[in-house]
Amino acid sequence: MSTEPILRVALPVPLSRLFDYRPPAGGALPAVGARVRVPFGRRRLTGLVMSHAAGSELPPERLKRAEAVLDERALLDDDALWLVQFAADYYHHPVGESVATALPAVLRQGEALHPTATVCRATADGGNADIDALERRAPKQAELLRHLLDAGDDGVLHAQLDDMLANWRRAYAALRDKGLATSEERRASDRRPPVELDATPGPDLNDAQRDAVDAVRAADGFGAFVLDGVTGSGKTEVYLHLIADCIARGEQALVLVPEIGLTPQLVARFRERLGVDPELLHSGLTDTARLAAWRRARSGQATVVVGTRSAVFVPLACPGLVVVDEEHDPSFKQQDGLRYSARDLAIARAKRAGVPAVLGSATPTLEMLKHCRDDNYRHLRLPARAGGAEAPVIRLVDTVRHAADDGLSDPVRQAMRSHLDAGGQVLVFLNRRGFAPTLICSACGHVAGCRRCDARLTVHASAGQLRCHHCGAQRPLDPHCEECGEAVRPLGAGTERLEDTLRAAFPARTVTRIDSDSVQRRGAMDDALAAATAGSAEILVGTQMLSKGHHFPQLTLVCVVNADQGLFGTDFRADERMAQSIIQVAGRAGREQRRGEVLIQTAFPAHPFWRRLLDGGYVGVSADALAEREATHWPPFSRLALIRASAHRRQDAHAFLVVARGLAAGLGGDRLDVLGPVDAVMARKAGRYRAQLLLRSGDRAALHTALRALRPALEDDPAARRVRWSVDVDPIELY
Repeated sequence: MSTEPILRVALPVPLSRLFDYRPPAGGALPAVGARVRVPFGRRRLTGLVMSHAAGSELPPERLKRAEAVLDERALLDDDALWLVQFAADYYHHPVGESVATALPAVLRQGEALHPTATVCRATADGGNADIDALERRAPKQAELLRHLLDAGDDGVLHAQLDDMLANWRRAYAALRDKGLATSEERRASDRRPPVELDATPGPDLNDAQRDAVDAVRAADGFGAFVLDGVTGSGKTEVYLHLIADCIARGEQALVLVPEIGLTPQLVARFRERLGVDPELLHSGLTDTARLAAWRRARSGQATVVVGTRSAVFVPLACPGLVVVDEEHDPSFKQQDGLRYSARDLAIARAKRAGVPAVLGSATPTLEMLKHCRDDNYRHLRLPARAGGAEAPVIRLVDTVRHAADDGLSDPVRQAMRSHLDAGGQVLVFLNRRGFAPTLICSACGHVAGCRRCDARLTVHASAGQLRCHHCGAQRPLDPHCEECGEAVRPLGAGTERLEDTLRAAFPARTVTRIDSDSVQRRGAMDDALAAATAGSAEILVGTQMLSKGHHFPQLTLVCVVNADQGLFGTDFRADERMAQSIIQVAGRAGREQRRGEVLIQTAFPAHPFWRRLLDGGYVGVSADALAEREATHWPPFSRLALIRASAHRRQDAHAFLVVARGLAAGLGGDRLDVLGPVDAVMARKAGRYRAQLLLRSGDRAALHTALRALRPALEDDPAARRVRWSVDVDPIELY
C-alpha cells in the first residue's frame, strides 16, 4: 500500500471541487500554497496546492501525477489562502477560479514569481581597457563598453540596450570575444529606485477628526469603523494619521479605492504627507508592473499599498491597517466571474489579521449603517467640513417652469455666468456619456436599436458612430432612417452634446469633458484632473467619474442637469443610490473658503424624495430607507442570492432556472423565498437571452446552507450544459 501523500489542487475550471494528484516523481513535496503544473484531460493547467491528504476517493490507478512544481516555497501564505477559500465558500464560486482571481495574470499563466533577465556587464579586463584606442578602431564597441562601465556591477538589461543602441549585439559579440564584456541571467529586482521624500506636516485635526483617530488607535486588534463624514470633512486626514501610525510600527497599510481615477490625488497626498511612495495595484498597469508591485507588497517592501477592487487579495507580509475609501461605491462589487465585494472581503481580511478596518464615506450604505445600529461596527461621525468651509446650498430648478434648452435651463445658465465671473469653477453633471441616448426618425418614429441587445444605440457624434453601451457593438451614424429613408435626429442629451452646448453658450471659457470616452488615452485622466484641480478648466462636464472623492479648490457651483432619471427606478435601492449620487457630486462644491451652490434640474420638484433630501440630507433619506426595508424584509434585513442564466434560446435559460427553483425549494424549506424565474429587464444582451431566479431569506445561515448544496447539484444537471450561469451572493444589481 502506498504511503505517498496526495496533493489537493485548485484548478481554474468551473467545478466546485479540488482535484487529487500524486506528487511529481523524484522531487520535493510541493508546499501548500505553491503552484504546480498538472495534466487535465488533454490540457496542461497551472493549479495551486490547497492541502495535502493521506488518501483519495479515487483508486490509485486513476490518480495522475503532477508534472512540475513551479514554486520552491508557498506562493500564498496561510492568511492569503484563507481569504481565497473564504471568498469561494461565501460567494459559492469554484475555488480554482477564485484562486485565479486572486493571482496576477503572469502567475496564473505559470510564469516564475521572480522572472530572470539577461544582463550585460563589463569584465575586469573591460574596466582596464584603453577605450580611446578602442574607439579609433571600433567606435560601436567603445560606445557599448562605456555604457556598461557606467552601469557598474549592476550591468544593463538586454531590453534596455535595445532602446539605447541600435545593432548593439554585434558590438557585444566582439567585446565578449575579447574578454571585455560578459552576460549573465539575473533575477529581476523588486527594489524601486530610491525616492527622497520628506513628510510634510498637515493641518491640525479638529475635535471630530481627533476623536475618530483616537477611537481606532484604542482598538485592541480587529475593529470595524464606519467613518461617516460629510464631503470635505477631512476623512483623508484621518486615514493619513492612522497610516502614519502603521508605518511607525513597521506594518503595512492597504487602502482600497473604487476607481483608478481616484488614485492620482490620493497618492500625491500620501507622498507629500507620509514621505513614502505608495505601491499601486490596478487594471491600468501592465502585467509585468502588476506582478512587481504584488511581489513588493508580499515581501513587505511596500509599506502602503493603494489599489482598486482586486487589490483586496494582495498578500501582505505584515498587515497593520485596512482602509476602504468611498465604501458605498458599487465599483467594489465584481460583476462577473467571482462576484465578490472587495469591501466585505476587506473587513473579513482585517478580522482574520486582527487589525482595524476603516470604511469611509459621506453616504454610507444601509448595510454599514445597520451594522453600526446593531453595535457590530463603530460609527465615527465627522459632521462638519474641515477648515471652516460651509456646506453648499442646494436648490431645485423646476424644468416645467424653466425649460431646459439643450439641457440647460435659464436659471442654471445665469448661475454659471455669475460664478464664472466671480472667478469660480463650474461642474455640470450628467451621468450619461455620448452625444444622445436615442436616434429617432422624424417621419416614422423608428428608434435605432442594437441588433444583439434589447437596447437603444447611443449617438457618438464626434466619432460618427452609433454604439451599444451594453455589448460594445457599433456601426456608422447614418443620417437617414434604416426603415423609411427619411431624416433622423438625436433625442436627449449626453455629455458630448452637453459639451457642445456649453462651448456655444460660453465661448470665452475653457470647457473640459471627463467621462470614459474622453480619457481613454493613457495619462488623459491624470491630465484632465490636473487641469481641473488647477482651475484652468473653468467648466467641467462629466459623469459619475467626477463625483467621487476629487478636490477641486476653485469649484463653487455644481449643476445636476438630469436628476429625474433616478427618481423612478425599479430597484429597491433606487432612493439610496440617488441620494448617494446627488450628495457625492454636490460635495465637490465650495470645499475652500467660498460657499458652494448646487442646482438640481428636475421636472418633479414636489416628489417626496427631494423634500427628504433637502430637509434631512443623507441622514434623513437613509433613515427612511432603513425603516422601509425593515418593513418589507429587504436587505439589510434579509439576505439575497441571484442565480442568473443566459443562453442562445430563451427556453434554455428558463428551463435551467426551473430546475434550480425546484432544487432550491426543497433545500430551504419555509426559511427561503424562491422568486422567479423571470426574464432580466434587458432580456437579450450580446445575442443571448437572460433570465434570473432570486433567493431571499431572513436567515443568512439558511441561505448559505441551501446554496452549498445547490451549486454542485446544478453543476451536475444536464440543463447546465446549455447555459451560462452564475450565483451572485449579496447582489447589488437585481435588474
